[in-house]
Amino acid sequence: MWLLGLPWALALLVTAASPGPSAEPPDPASIFADLSPAELRAVRTFLMERPELGLSPSQGGPLAKNSLFLVELLPPPKRRALRFLEHGGARPPREARAVVFFGAQAEPNVTELAVGPLPRPSSYRALPFKGRRAVPFSARPMTRLEYELLHGALVAALAPLEPLLLEATGFGFQNCSERCLTFSDIAPRGLGPGERRTWLVIQRFVEGFFLHPVGLEVLLEHRDPEPRRWAVQRLWYNGRYFGSVRELAESHARGELALVRLPEPPARQLFSSYEPRGRFSSGTPTDVHGAKVCEPQGRRYRLRGNRLEYGGWSLAFRLRSSAGLQLFDVRFGGERVAYELSVQEAIAFYGGHSPAAMQTKYMDAGWAMGASSYELARGVDCPETAAFLDAHHLLDADGPVRFPNALCVFELPTGVPLRRHFDSDFQGGFNFYAGLEGRALVLRTTSTVYNYDYIWDFLLYPNGVLEAKVHATGYIHATFYTPEGRRYGSRVHSHLLGNIHTHLVHYKVDLDVAGEGPWHFETMDIGFENISNPWSAGARVVQPRLQREPRRRERDAALPLARPAPRYLLFSNPRRRNRWGHRRTFRLQLSSHAGPVLPRGWREERGVTWARYHLAVTRRHENEPSSSSMYSQNDPWDPPVTFESFIRDNETIEDQDLVAWVTVGFLHVPHAEDIPNTATPGNAVGFFLRPFNFFDEDPSVASRAAVIDTTAWLVSHCDTRCHLPGSGKVMPPLPPPQGPQCHTQGHHGGDMSHGAMCWAQ
Repeated sequence: MWLLGLPWALALLVTAASPGPSAEPPDPASIFADLSPAELRAVRTFLMERPELGLSPSQGGPLAKNSLFLVELLPPPKRRALRFLEHGGARPPREARAVVFFGAQAEPNVTELAVGPLPRPSSYRALPFKGRRAVPFSARPMTRLEYELLHGALVAALAPLEPLLLEATGFGFQNCSERCLTFSDIAPRGLGPGERRTWLVIQRFVEGFFLHPVGLEVLLEHRDPEPRRWAVQRLWYNGRYFGSVRELAESHARGELALVRLPEPPARQLFSSYEPRGRFSSGTPTDVHGAKVCEPQGRRYRLRGNRLEYGGWSLAFRLRSSAGLQLFDVRFGGERVAYELSVQEAIAFYGGHSPAAMQTKYMDAGWAMGASSYELARGVDCPETAAFLDAHHLLDADGPVRFPNALCVFELPTGVPLRRHFDSDFQGGFNFYAGLEGRALVLRTTSTVYNYDYIWDFLLYPNGVLEAKVHATGYIHATFYTPEGRRYGSRVHSHLLGNIHTHLVHYKVDLDVAGEGPWHFETMDIGFENISNPWSAGARVVQPRLQREPRRRERDAALPLARPAPRYLLFSNPRRRNRWGHRRTFRLQLSSHAGPVLPRGWREERGVTWARYHLAVTRRHENEPSSSSMYSQNDPWDPPVTFESFIRDNETIEDQDLVAWVTVGFLHVPHAEDIPNTATPGNAVGFFLRPFNFFDEDPSVASRAAVIDTTAWLVSHCDTRCHLPGSGKVMPPLPPPQGPQCHTQGHHGGDMSHGAMCWAQ
């Protein structure tokens, strides 16, 4: 036991204080709600007052101290949660997960604690990782304090290079107020366990500084908790390596350095800025409002705390600081589809000619991508009609911090009918037309993890389909251009190389198809059969037939990323069948063109072994809650969570509680059009959960928003009528739209939730 050197038997500490009455709201979804500011403060106060922990404030002071880094909800065990949700059992005690940096001990480490019960915590216990290993202090995420010390050490170390930097860039580090240099740091921080040395890319501090490297990269060793012992180990300038700052400075002084003098950045229309420039050839207006989302009769969804309801859907959600969006108790028509859907990790592995580029292997959970959920812009990030929610994080701070409008919920017209049919009479007319407009409810947040922006969506469709999707945008991670760099990307500006990289995102999908299990997993695709033609002697027929393959063990259910996955990935409840005798099933459908990031078993690949598989299905275990951790970024060589261990024992998955671990992603070869920012079209990946014989028919037939026309006149005829489903009424057509407005009129009948519209041409 590494916590304070105490034996495991003393890991649980209980104070004399007794917990007060529960203040939980009555909604069952609240057991999954993020901690409130009051709860965050209560946890911090409780831990700060424990003398045996010896905690100091997060801000200020030395690195060699004990400090509280993170507090967030610790979800209840699944069995206890379901006993409460399904069977009227006791409400699970509410607990927090706390991450503590023990830097002032003889053997510094990172320890995770469970603290509770909330709202008045009175005890804590250690939360071991699988295998009960300690987290090395060198694997801890970076803090604001370490960044401040890193900046100070860099400025002091590079003082001899100030003449070089001013001559080459016009910007500097020393006594800087306006024309300043800055840096971007690269991870992982070294080449093996225990190291903490970081390559820093030096950049001019202008708008979009990510795109303004100056050609200098610096390797700074900062493992020692005493910053005075930090040192520059190597430098790279314009394609050449140097062993010390002095060596580079002397090379410049002797005139032997191939100095690259960068042009003065313009005062306006800098290439890395969002300032408009250029013109479209059509001349159509871009300075007026475009199409907008409107809600002519109000919202068609219900948001109560952390419970979201829409049509047949109901779910609980939270935005955890460590890794982002997490859904719980996802139901359709009152039946559970999934117990949990959550983002686990997002990585971007790079290649390049410079040392920083070839070292860059970002694992964004190590940068607390859930707490990078900054304010959403109304009308751009989300429609003006959206409902916005704040988030509160206690991460590397001495109290909870409010992130306003960090999430949004809105109904989105998909722009394509959910279903439609024009039943032609083959004489220029029709027998009937029927259609249902395409709509989806979107739950959205973003993560701005330094240069990249991820837009995270969960979409709910009225036909029982759920989509998980992520868009990549923001600035590319770019390095200084040298001719050798063309093997690793594209030259995107005068002195700028856009480096090749692969984005991969990992999701956890704890499917509970049709409620209580157990569940089965099988894959299905087609094969071809060559058979005798039964109706023509001597002839043969080649035709497709279904090929089903039950996956009975975890190894059989791990589908390698290097090979195409079967097209149907099916999770069924063998005890529940639809009206037609089929097992009630959901299909997992991938939207991805992911590929491997490193050869299997290579050093840093050990930290992302989940990236070996399109999909891996495992038996659910409470001690396997996540496929990655925030410590993998700075210790990928020996990470505390190794996903491969989840399937190494090759357990049976027949008639078990199953978890699907899903990998999606894409290769990004940056190009000139990524300047100033990577755009979202074509840069979205994700997956669908689709009912597959789960229902007896398409459940969206319950919607009263369908439009049905049975007049049998030409579509263009001026006497077209709208028949309203369920009402028996025939209404005259609406006038056609006049200008850019949102029509709130409509024909209403029966229990339609909003107006159907019929335009006469």
